[in-house]
Amino acid sequence: MPERKISAVILLLRKIARQFERLFFIAKTLLSERHFIYLSCVVVALSCALAVIVLKSFAHYVFVFANYVNTYLKLPYINSIFPIIGIVLTVFVIRNFLDGSLEKGSSRILYAIAKKGGIMPRKQMYAQIVTSSLTVGLGGSAGLESPITITGAAIGSNFAQKYRLSQKDRLLLLACGVAAGIGAAFNAPIAGVLFAIEVVLTDVTISAFVPIIISAATGALVSTVLLNEEVLLSFKSLNTFDYRNIPFYILLGILAGFVSLYHARNFQRVEKFFSRMKNKAYKRAFFGATILGILIFFFPLLFGEGYESIKTLSNENPSALLDNTLLERFKDNDWILLAFLGITMLLKAFATGLTLGSGGNGGNFAPSLFVGSYLGFFVSKLVNMTGLMSHQLPVGNFTIVGMAGILSGLFHAPLTAIFLIGEITGGYGLMVPLMIVSSISYAVSKQFEKHSMDVKHLADKDEVFTSDKDKNILLSIDILKLVHHEAKWLKPDDTMETLVDYLSQTKQEVFPVIDEKYNLVGIVCLDAIRPVIFNSFRIKFTPLKEIISPVTEVISLEEGIANAVHKFETSGIKTLPVIKNGKYFGLLSEVNVLEAYREQLKQMVIE
Repeated sequence: MPERKISAVILLLRKIARQFERLFFIAKTLLSERHFIYLSCVVVALSCALAVIVLKSFAHYVFVFANYVNTYLKLPYINSIFPIIGIVLTVFVIRNFLDGSLEKGSSRILYAIAKKGGIMPRKQMYAQIVTSSLTVGLGGSAGLESPITITGAAIGSNFAQKYRLSQKDRLLLLACGVAAGIGAAFNAPIAGVLFAIEVVLTDVTISAFVPIIISAATGALVSTVLLNEEVLLSFKSLNTFDYRNIPFYILLGILAGFVSLYHARNFQRVEKFFSRMKNKAYKRAFFGATILGILIFFFPLLFGEGYESIKTLSNENPSALLDNTLLERFKDNDWILLAFLGITMLLKAFATGLTLGSGGNGGNFAPSLFVGSYLGFFVSKLVNMTGLMSHQLPVGNFTIVGMAGILSGLFHAPLTAIFLIGEITGGYGLMVPLMIVSSISYAVSKQFEKHSMDVKHLADKDEVFTSDKDKNILLSIDILKLVHHEAKWLKPDDTMETLVDYLSQTKQEVFPVIDEKYNLVGIVCLDAIRPVIFNSFRIKFTPLKEIISPVTEVISLEEGIANAVHKFETSGIKTLPVIKNGKYFGLLSEVNVLEAYREQLKQMVIE
């Protein structure tokens, strides 16, 4: 009987969904293209906001439950066990219900924009919600914002695919989904807009602003109405800005830049270590989650997103953070509290790396705010305790501003950092220190790392758009479409007559020489054989191997167009042999690449 009721509900939901689809197809025919985009961005934003509410509420109430168990039932190990369960369950779901793979990290959005025209897998609309709920909701030391942005991007992308919108509109709705997700997650619409423009879309036109603004505002509005305020990261009681503290805000900005580098590099080291454990999903999950559980046992503040501890740091009683820890009896000792929080801050990179590297799902957005708040608290508290200033630094303000510093340094998004913290504090009284700390942290981080931690591994492989406009155009060109697969090629034992016959059939000027296993043996260039082909005697008696030149430059299919252009420029060669998996694949002409570049540039100007 219950199964029949469930089936009936599912059937009813499908009928409702089909009715909505019909209505939208009708709306598309009746409305102008621009008005349909406005309608679409609202629908995408509503869907993203609902996903945010599910994710944030689940994570928050599991945290509350864990604290209840610790406080009233006195089960000190429960916080260490929850993350292990969550990560193993995440791996189980991925292997058994998500085809064994799940693209994690907001970098996948940037990859989809650069290499797939904004097309994202359909399963990303729900897979991120399920897996990150299990990981972070049960205490994994990561954030929900990255899964939220991927979910929003996937909703926008698939909506555009469903209603057969152009690539330009597909990318726009993808960005709208991201903006709505950030806007809803923090009740910060301006930050949502800036994140979509600063991080997701490297090139944005004025016409794209309105849909993105509508989406971010819609997401924030739904979050305000439906999401309990205690679930959100927000601060109300703050001191005003005092210009006498500027030297210490500058110091905080410098430290934030270096701590950002520390966090990014150690996180990547841990992830790289676990990436070597291939085809051992459950072993990796148990191993990494167990280490994480041990860390959380000694440093309970590493449990979950950590937003509750950030709020505690900024209020009047930060010593409460030692509750339910092994150092609880030292709550009144400020030096022990400071050391404990400093060590916790440094361990967050490893805890997040363990969470994601072992198979969990989440992101580094929340950890960046966690680390930033702890850094701000540490600096201001240390200055106050050592008496370096005649007046006390406002610890709450430094705690808040520190978040902007690490967020800016890690993601290379200073504007997002400034306005996000401005919005969640309920005002812009700290605008000057926010600008100082964010800009300095960004400058320090940028000096040592050209790309943000999310983009770096993709930028190294030319799989993401960057601030280099020419390179972005090249990245948008599909190398597969330019490779000449049907080009004539020679075998090592062919004769000169075969070559002459090919020359009479084609305009090719370069002929690869391929053995029976499709290995590239050498090349024959027209310029090098002109004296031979115009002499009938030499054609008959010259062995082919005497005119084969060694291969000096090749391009692998995985290297992409940008590397091909660089090789054309540095070598002076006009045609490059293309290799795939070590075997000959075809020829790539510089003329074809330049023509494709010109067409792509013309298309961008038209749009």
